[in-house]
Amino acid sequence: MNGEDDPREQGAQPKEQGAPPREQAESSPPFDLRDFLARLPNRPGVYRMIGAGDAVLYVGKARDLKKRVSSYFTRSQQSPRIAHMLERVERVEITVTRSEAEALLLENNLIKTAAPRYNILFRDDKSYPYLKLTGHAFPRIVYYRGAVDKRNRYFGPYPNAWSVREAIQALQKVFRLRTCEDSVFANRSRPCLLHQIGRCSAPCVGLIDQRAYAEDVEAAVRFLQGGHREVLADIEAKMHAAAAELRFEEAAQLRDRLAALARLQSRQSMEAGQDVDADIIVAVVRGGRACLNLAMVRGGRHLGDKPSFPVHAAEGGAEATPAEIVEAFVAQHYDGMPVPPVLVVDGPAPDDALLDWLQQQAGHPVQWIRQPQGMRREWLDLARQNAQLAIARLLSEEGSQKERTRELARLLGLDDGGDLDRLRIECFDVSHTMGEATQASCVVYQHHAMQRGEYRRFNIEGIVGGDDPAAMRQVLARRYSDAPLPDVVLIDGGVAQVGAARQVFEELGADVSALVGVAKGEGRKVGLETLVFADGRAPIAPGRDSAALMLVAQIRDEAHRFAITGMRSRRAKARKGSRLDEIDGIGPKRRQRLLARFGGLRGIMAASVDDLASVEGVSHALAEEIYRRLH
Repeated sequence: MNGEDDPREQGAQPKEQGAPPREQAESSPPFDLRDFLARLPNRPGVYRMIGAGDAVLYVGKARDLKKRVSSYFTRSQQSPRIAHMLERVERVEITVTRSEAEALLLENNLIKTAAPRYNILFRDDKSYPYLKLTGHAFPRIVYYRGAVDKRNRYFGPYPNAWSVREAIQALQKVFRLRTCEDSVFANRSRPCLLHQIGRCSAPCVGLIDQRAYAEDVEAAVRFLQGGHREVLADIEAKMHAAAAELRFEEAAQLRDRLAALARLQSRQSMEAGQDVDADIIVAVVRGGRACLNLAMVRGGRHLGDKPSFPVHAAEGGAEATPAEIVEAFVAQHYDGMPVPPVLVVDGPAPDDALLDWLQQQAGHPVQWIRQPQGMRREWLDLARQNAQLAIARLLSEEGSQKERTRELARLLGLDDGGDLDRLRIECFDVSHTMGEATQASCVVYQHHAMQRGEYRRFNIEGIVGGDDPAAMRQVLARRYSDAPLPDVVLIDGGVAQVGAARQVFEELGADVSALVGVAKGEGRKVGLETLVFADGRAPIAPGRDSAALMLVAQIRDEAHRFAITGMRSRRAKARKGSRLDEIDGIGPKRRQRLLARFGGLRGIMAASVDDLASVEGVSHALAEEIYRRLH
């Protein structure tokens, strides 16, 4: 479409129109549905279904806005999902775009920002992990998440962290590439343990020169890019050459590397003889839940599966179809993500706009294979089996979790026929080390699951170290001075902590019946906990077989985990310099030399006495004292 046809190219804003559907037209004379539909342009664009309170119910794209929007109100039969939505629509708004591909981009952005109730939403996970080879003279392999750059080489993305770490271990075994930090690499005086177990060629101390190391790096790159056969042939040729020249130890090492690489290839290969990059996409709908499974194949190697469970795939009993889920996933997932040349998809062919957009994103042709044959059929069947297993596991876990929620509500007297899906529990724990770096955590349980995005940590200041009731008073006062009270507030502690919490709630005018303490049982054994109440109710010991207590323990343990990890991080920051400063004989210069040599406190703690003594100004006696004080 020429720029002169685009209202935005002429300095105008995108065209916006709005009108209520049929049932609202008579009660709103200024807006007539028939007139609104008649005035719609035959142009590409995006439409938004708006409900009560200006809530965006649905966002869609159209090649022809007039035909697409009109179809909602002129068809005699609609799918249950669309019919369910139309009952709640009060008006429709449109935005004209220059092309259908541009409409798809705008649709995707609006879906992510507005999270419409009737659009299928996938968690915006752009932090898929990569394997990174740094741009160092002796590159290191490292697990990486984040934006990529041109200084380093990146391989992936991988579906999960486990698959990246498995690849790193394989490269260590076969190609013996380093994984240490550059600061550690620059200051090593002797090989580390990884060299001793055959997982690093020790370039840090010159046991391999830059040229030979670069050859290993390039072999690893070829392997990651799918050149398995070339790498195997190269290693085999080097092995025979070494044996012919009577370098038997080197030949044995190459033989072991060849065997390790062959085992890895046989375990990960999905399409023998073909270096294929492909994504396999399958959607399964069951029991009111949907699962989208993405399997990644790179260089003919199966990197793993990543199941996703989209939001809004089933509203009010109106389930989305697998084809709708796949299309929504493709549009959202590949916005900013690398697109492989092959997509094997369990579903119908996409519309032309989606395929054109995919190829624009990829910068190369993209095959959408929906009726695969041979090995690719096996890929699809395997991905479908994994999707079915994932959704079965999810439904089983959700069923047991809902039962736990119901039992806890019944035990606490909250089972009044209300919506348990909305039951909100917040749990607090206090963590410190002998009064140092006190920190409190707040974790949230709602919708039968932990809500990690709502967790909070609180640094506790101005109290005597180890005074847990005082810490609890402080965190509760800070939390609920401007936040709504949940249905249940769990306190990790007994009578003293609950008493402190009661004081805060009384000062805030809050309902003390929401407070429940979790007192540890005899010997701190799980299952012997007692629930302590602030409103005068008698304590309850549910017993180790109680489903309610299992849920309480789950939430309490999560609060403890979240508190202790935060406390340790805070303590480490506070100690980073002070632990060295506390050692007699360590002044600013020696401290700086130690940190520079070993890359930080962790490196100093990992060093041996001899390594410490090799630092300028550090005697053997001082090295022994440093080692003793840090361990």
